[in-house]
Amino acid sequence: MRILHILDHSIPLHSGYTFRTRNILLQQRAMGWHTTHVTGLKQGPVTALAEDVEGLNFYRTRGADSPLASVPVINQWAVVDTLARRIEEIARIERPDILHAHSPALNGLAALRAGRKLKLPVVYECRAFWEDAAVDHGTSSEWGLRYKMTRQLESYVFRRADAITTICEGLRKEIVGRGIPEKKITVIPNAVDTEDFSFAAPASAPLLGSLGLTGKTVLGFIGSFYAYEGIPLLLKAMPTLLQDEPDLRLLLVGGGPQDSLIRQAIADLGLQHAVVLAGRVPHETVQDYYNLVDIFVYPRLAMRLTDLVTPLKPLEAMAQGRLVVASDVGGHRELIRDGENGVL
Repeated sequence: MRILHILDHSIPLHSGYTFRTRNILLQQRAMGWHTTHVTGLKQGPVTALAEDVEGLNFYRTRGADSPLASVPVINQWAVVDTLARRIEEIARIERPDILHAHSPALNGLAALRAGRKLKLPVVYECRAFWEDAAVDHGTSSEWGLRYKMTRQLESYVFRRADAITTICEGLRKEIVGRGIPEKKITVIPNAVDTEDFSFAAPASAPLLGSLGLTGKTVLGFIGSFYAYEGIPLLLKAMPTLLQDEPDLRLLLVGGGPQDSLIRQAIADLGLQHAVVLAGRVPHETVQDYYNLVDIFVYPRLAMRLTDLVTPLKPLEAMAQGRLVVASDVGGHRELIRDGENGVL
């Protein structure tokens, strides 16, 4: 089996999207399948048309020089056109049996166009509804024009793709609700390789000391600081928690759009002594920070995005034998059985 994967972005960028992709590719290769991979324009500036990362070769896509590239809406069609041409070019070199396009819908549209021209089947993998993420990021309004257009484009991809995979039941039910036959959809849930993590490994004494966490009970959040993650809600709870547990500390590892808001909330609540902002850390040192945490907290806010989509991070914590506390939203309920493998 020869598969050409069409991706929004990939390693060496760090995100749940890139880590899921890497694991899919490694497992497919372990099964003896031949995989090749191309990223779209969201990968960022291209210095080379191909790049080797962690033993995986990625073809990159260079943006076309066109005055239309800055025109809203039209520029999205330029993205599809550029990527479709790149897929055709790579397919003629790599001779895939199948095209596997991953969210967002623009990748699916490009794959469908190339697939029909090359007479190749297309699998589309839906990892989230990007219009819902755009609402949270403040770049779109719920059920506004851009939201509806994005939704309609992805529904078109669902109808035209030869098969669909998705990461959870919440997304599967939503896709079925759009009139897509159930038999066309396969759920391939988020997962982690336990070999990548150390189970209940001891914390590094020097690192504990450098962060002022020696002898403390450490709550932790490791991930991206998006609004839907609900970190300010956790910060608001800290003064009450500290009244009962003065030695409690909160370790936040990562970064993102909520950085400045989180820093301001820490100052406003007088939590400078109780919250450690470690920032973004190199991927190879993340395990060291996981080992510092006694209880991982995932306070996602209740909204359409978090009710439909399952996160990856709680699984990483579970794989290391860490305690997990999470908000009672739909995505968490798919992963966590209250009182068994975590607390909701």
